[in-house]
Amino acid sequence: MRPPERIALGDILLRRWTRADASPLHAAVIESFELLRPWMPWAAQRPDPVEQRTFVGTAISQWDADEAYNYGIFATDDGRLLGTIGLRDQGEPGGLELGYWLHADHTGKGLATRAAEALTEAAFALPGIERVEIHCDEANTASAAIPQRLGYHLARTDSEKPEAPAETGRRMIWIKTRQRTTDQEPRS
Repeated sequence: MRPPERIALGDILLRRWTRADASPLHAAVIESFELLRPWMPWAAQRPDPVEQRTFVGTAISQWDADEAYNYGIFATDDGRLLGTIGLRDQGEPGGLELGYWLHADHTGKGLATRAAEALTEAAFALPGIERVEIHCDEANTASAAIPQRLGYHLARTDSEKPEAPAETGRRMIWIKTRQRTTDQEPRS
């Protein structure tokens, strides 16, 4: 079972990537480069269009292979790309990692929080998923605010070699676990 290919949230739509999205993605990365470069290892230098075509092709293949579920975040009124969000296997059974970034023109409006909330719910609708994690460097306060708003708890902070210019090397691991109701409790 997979998460839905489209998640409608009123004025925004989370939609599985298509090959036609590579050009708008490239434009969004270029326009948001100064915002992304401090936090994203893949944004060490300005990407060329081939990189976004490769990313989209990989995202499509990973979806089909049930390895990762990556979405574009689109405005429903005009279809413009607002950012990206996705789920991927983080290596431990029963868990997925959620990651995101927004176009520089669309930060601070609650879009990433709304998208992360919807994708967290979609993850918990999948059989066997008991935990969703969000990882970010402790200096990335904007990114860390999202799991806090959504009721994730800070499980730990790991020391790692910084991969992007603004990283401290202290990676926060935020976790949310599936909420069980009494009818979901195992019977004895």
